Amino acid sequence: MTWRGSTTVKDRIFACLPYLLPVVEVFAFGQFFLTQFPPVQYLFLPLLPLLRIYYGVRYAGLIIFFALFIFVVRNEKISHFIRFNTMQAILLDIIVFLFGVLTDVVGLLPAGGFAVQTLYTTVFLGVVAACVYSMIQSLLGRYAEIPAISDAVYMQLPR
Repeated sequence: MTWRGSTTVKDRIFACLPYLLPVVEVFAFGQFFLTQFPPVQYLFLPLLPLLRIYYGVRYAGLIIFFALFIFVVRNEKISHFIRFNTMQAILLDIIVFLFGVLTDVVGLLPAGGFAVQTLYTTVFLGVVAACVYSMIQSLLGRYAEIPAISDAVYMQLPR
């Protein structure tokens, strides 16, 4: 759906970039999945320099989170397409954070090992799939409609 006018190639590329935040953030959840399926690790090799910087700088996630929210989402001079995708990426990042808190709680339970592994793998696959889908839709110039998340984005962004 492209109801805010046509998107330029530059807008499409910039709309994909915020999705790197949840992908990098959810990478820690992929430890069990990536050890079970080692060939999948090669797909994440291009992100290795970004992962080193992200996890090497203290509070990098928090800084990037607020920078995107303040300077992109709340900036009406930036196209609605970019702001929509940025807000959707931020919400996916919030989901990753909340599941991180949940896995900390589940990990405290006795015999919670299998539950934690299952939760980690589910969150990893779900967020990566949502980000890849959103990036593809953005490159095609369409709004990525993810149930519940896109509705929350529409509530945050004025049309």
